[in-house]
Amino acid sequence: MEFFFDGDTDDLKVNLSLKEELRKLREETNVETLKQELERERSRRLDLEQKMSDVLKTRCEDSPPQPPRKQQTPAANGTDKQQKETVCSRLHNWLYDRFGVYIEDFRFQPEENTVEAEEPLSAKRLTENMRRLKRGARPVTNFLRNLSALSNWHSVYTSAIAFIIYMNAAWHGWAIPLFLFLAILRLSLNYLIAKGWRIQWSIVPEVSEPVEPPKEDLTVSEKFQLVLDVAQKAQNLFGKMADVLEKIKNLFMWVQPEITQKLYVSLWVAFISSCVLPYKLMGFMIGLYAGIKFFIIDFLFKSCPKLRDKYDTPYIMWNNLPTDPQLKERSNATVSRRVQPVVSRSSLATIPPGVTREEESGRSHNPKKGVFHEVFNLPEIERPLPICENGWRCCLINRDRKMPTDYIRNGMLYVTENYLCFESSSSRSGSSKKNKVIKLVDITDIQKYKVLSVLPGSGMGISIATPSTQKPLVFGAMIHRDEAFETIFTQYMKIMTTTNPET
Repeated sequence: MEFFFDGDTDDLKVNLSLKEELRKLREETNVETLKQELERERSRRLDLEQKMSDVLKTRCEDSPPQPPRKQQTPAANGTDKQQKETVCSRLHNWLYDRFGVYIEDFRFQPEENTVEAEEPLSAKRLTENMRRLKRGARPVTNFLRNLSALSNWHSVYTSAIAFIIYMNAAWHGWAIPLFLFLAILRLSLNYLIAKGWRIQWSIVPEVSEPVEPPKEDLTVSEKFQLVLDVAQKAQNLFGKMADVLEKIKNLFMWVQPEITQKLYVSLWVAFISSCVLPYKLMGFMIGLYAGIKFFIIDFLFKSCPKLRDKYDTPYIMWNNLPTDPQLKERSNATVSRRVQPVVSRSSLATIPPGVTREEESGRSHNPKKGVFHEVFNLPEIERPLPICENGWRCCLINRDRKMPTDYIRNGMLYVTENYLCFESSSSRSGSSKKNKVIKLVDITDIQKYKVLSVLPGSGMGISIATPSTQKPLVFGAMIHRDEAFETIFTQYMKIMTTTNPET
């Protein structure tokens, strides 16, 4: 009996454990939540099917009508409604076919960031672009030259005929038709020139510049000097443009109040006149004044500069307008006037006793590594001339050397009584191997240096030949080249006349 009782208890324990596991499994699987999610998915599927059917029905309605089937017999009201819908769909399709392309342009489209390929720097390409710029600007410069010659009465008969024609046109109110007719005439002449006709009309005779064949192979120094010449011209051009823009800005920002006040009053007078006077009378007055100003007043002012400086109001206003660097110089000048007495006393106190001003100035402009004569191994009496106390920044091009580090060096150029000294900026402290010292007596030739004659100007370099060099040394990239050349040449002639008094 005990044996059977033990077996029943074991079965009971197993059943209880199975029930417990089943209960846990039901709690974990959560069948009810699964059923609810399944119902939701079914409802979503039904909604999507309904929407798809609605979309298909609308597309079928928008599509061109098809012939009715025999088995369908719609009512009269249904056919009218269907005909209206087909007409609207046809109109909609026709408008979309005609104007849909243009409507699509108004939709937002992301901008494509296209990076333009930049050409590598090339001396040949640079020279070609300079020639293209000259050729492209020639018609504009010729037009401005002829216009200036017409105003200056370069040809008396031509200017007189132009003055009479223009004043007659302005008197009768034909100034604008006259300009339009001149534009048509110019285009007609250009058409005949393009067809091969040889028509030349110019108040000022055109000067043909000699065309030199381009150099195919340029040395490194010539390429470097070419880039420097172009950079100088670009610097001057950008400087002029900056001056014009800064003057216009300062004119409107009341930087010079007495000048801006004149413009302010003139604008008020012009505004009131345009409101009171009829436009025909205004045009007549403006055209008449423009002709008299262009042909008579400007001619008188250009012939008499003193008269222009006294009575030409626009010219005086423009010249008196300051640029930003001029304003900065004025502010610095006012500050220096206030601080000048204090600075002069302090400068006197800083000079040590027993040292003259000349010796102190000789130390102040010394190069970066100490006393001047120690840097270049010169006698103590050798000091830079007063005009080049701080030196001229330049670039030494030694065409006898082939290594890039020895070929081109940046530094400062000094002139003493008997020597021409170049201090390299890359020379190490305590070492003068990269510095260059040339005796003025040893110079055999000194010239202003320029790479290509196609560029305007005379270049930015100085060429110096000595017996110790096969090719002349070139001191390039000198902003104050003319000043340095005159100083070196004057000192060279002074030395040569003292050493060779017979010649």
